[in-house]
Amino acid sequence: MKQRRCDIAIAGGGLAGGLIALALARRRPELEVVLIEAGERLGGNHRWSWFATDLDAAGNALLAPIARLEWNEGYEVAFPGHARTLSTGYRSIHSPDFAAALEAELPDGAIMTGGQVARLEGGAGLGRVVLANGDAIEAGTVIDCRGVGGSRHLAGGWQVFMGRHLRLAAPHGVTRPVIMDATVAQEGGYRFVYVLPFGPNDIFIEDTYYQDAPRLERALLADRIDAYARSHGWHGEVVDEETGVLPVITDGDFAAFQAEHHAPGVAVAGARGGFVHPLTSYTLPFAVDTALFVADHADLPGPALAEQLAERARRHWQATRLYRMLGAMLFGAALPEERFRVFERHYKLGQPLIERFYAARSTRADAMRVLVGKPPVRIHRALAALAGSSPPLVTRPNPEPAR
Repeated sequence: MKQRRCDIAIAGGGLAGGLIALALARRRPELEVVLIEAGERLGGNHRWSWFATDLDAAGNALLAPIARLEWNEGYEVAFPGHARTLSTGYRSIHSPDFAAALEAELPDGAIMTGGQVARLEGGAGLGRVVLANGDAIEAGTVIDCRGVGGSRHLAGGWQVFMGRHLRLAAPHGVTRPVIMDATVAQEGGYRFVYVLPFGPNDIFIEDTYYQDAPRLERALLADRIDAYARSHGWHGEVVDEETGVLPVITDGDFAAFQAEHHAPGVAVAGARGGFVHPLTSYTLPFAVDTALFVADHADLPGPALAEQLAERARRHWQATRLYRMLGAMLFGAALPEERFRVFERHYKLGQPLIERFYAARSTRADAMRVLVGKPPVRIHRALAALAGSSPPLVTRPNPEPAR
């Protein structure tokens, strides 16, 4: 058994853990940090995207070393009865670029891949990350950023998606992202296609579903992506592919969820800590915010930092109630083939309200504007959905990284 000692040990080299390590390297370079990832490379195979208005100057500065795609001419949405172009910029990073930036920015020896974690230990003195092979890393602070699929303590539905990067034989002509094209057949749930133009001949097409079960049928989704491409006259080869099954949270016992992932004295961040948008499953703005917070409070003893993050997570849960209510209406009040109406109505509201919605910074006035007026579903069904309960988000066998 090998022993190693450091100041801060981070279990999980996905978005949350990687950004905490990056923030510490940039703001607290004197601290020795070890980032432990079970896979062969940081970040897995995933794409994280966000709106330009989601981050402030400090957040943008943290992400500066990571290569990204940027669209500054807005984005489009399309529904059966409504289409719109919004001027908000959009950003996206790919996990290979994320991994490359961390490998360049972090000191030699800071990244440990292929490190399967057996257990985490905290305490008033040194905490420990014990690996499956028996090796251990001792640290003043241990942070758990491993992924989480679902939980019996949370309720809701699922967001299922497959995305393909296509290299086309001819230019596609798309100039801005299409965040939601819900003019496609709904197929038993809220379905939309998400399109990112990577270059004149390169395009990313993702087929996404808000559905009741965590079921991903690869062959079926691949066929639908191919059909969507053909309908636009796009023909080419597949460069890369990714899939995901993410929880959409409508209700739950958050205290029990925290207890489920609690180890005394161990801080918890990322989706495992509850830092996620309940309705969209986006995590990047919250991962950035948490990373900067950890870097600013890195001198706290491990158990104190753990409690600070747990309290921030509780406040985040309370602040995102509106989005869980909308999710409850989406899954509980709307017929599956009419779930698109919830988002269609939302995209008829003011652009600043929509920007705050995605950043999870909606105001009380925003909530009133969203909830007051003619609802997109029948009133009695909406009231029943808000008063009722959703199915538990039981853990699925192959959890994907959060968006």
